[in-house]
Amino acid sequence: MIGNRFMRWASPLAMVAFAAGAGVTSAQTAPAKPAAPQSSATKKAAPAKPAAPAPPALEPKAIDILKASSSRLAAARTMSFTAEVTYESPSRQGPPVAYTTLSLVTVQRPDKLKVITIGDGPASEFYYNGKQMMAYVPGDNLLAVADAPPTIDAALEAAYNSAAIYFPFTDVVVADPYKDLASDLQLAYYVGQSKVVGGVTTDMVCYIAHGTFVQAWIGAEDKLPRSMRAIYLDDPERLRHRLDLTNWKIDGEVPSDAFAPAAAANAKRIEFAHPNPPKPPAAKAKPSKSK
Repeated sequence: MIGNRFMRWASPLAMVAFAAGAGVTSAQTAPAKPAAPQSSATKKAAPAKPAAPAPPALEPKAIDILKASSSRLAAARTMSFTAEVTYESPSRQGPPVAYTTLSLVTVQRPDKLKVITIGDGPASEFYYNGKQMMAYVPGDNLLAVADAPPTIDAALEAAYNSAAIYFPFTDVVVADPYKDLASDLQLAYYVGQSKVVGGVTTDMVCYIAHGTFVQAWIGAEDKLPRSMRAIYLDDPERLRHRLDLTNWKIDGEVPSDAFAPAAAANAKRIEFAHPNPPKPPAAKAKPSKSK
């Protein structure tokens, strides 16, 4: 059934090639017929048919879907969702194994963000309130605090540069998702519709941007992203990364104290810094003086 489902969304060119191949096989197994005498008129080769124009690299329908989703997200005053991230990593034996994280995300534009990651691995919490960003590890009761820029976009960039904090759903919470995507959008095309992702009818779009091939499932009615499957094109192992977005709530009420850890007062403070800072260059030995 899986193979049949994906065959439905095969490109028209692939289906034409398959049909042509089947026709050749049937002709080869059919009994041979005597050749009909050729007249002088039939000896002339038929004029070649013009080749079908290549599809555009950026299909208008795919672009419209991506823009509509971006506008829906950008217009939200507040939003919350659950992000389940599954990514592959090579095992010691070679074949990849999958790891999963589950995060509860709350956004209040333009300057508030909360990410509560509850599994797998150690639980962690990230808060941004427009002035500070805080990373909290409840299992060890450790809290790191740093001054932050005044927007979500700038704070996410600062968190990555200073402490290697990155969220796979960053493209969903930035101020203008399509603007970031369009800066290096090389390919985009519409695949078809699905009714099995997120419990709603979704439009499937594939695109290439920033060295990544992405297949996205976007709600046909509400324009909210439901799932994304990505492969980095420079990855020789073609490891797969998947992001599933559920439990969407748009423009709901958010408590005023939502963007700070409740245990902040009693937490042990640590430096907001990169977990693996670069090692300082080794000091060069001074040449010994010859006597």
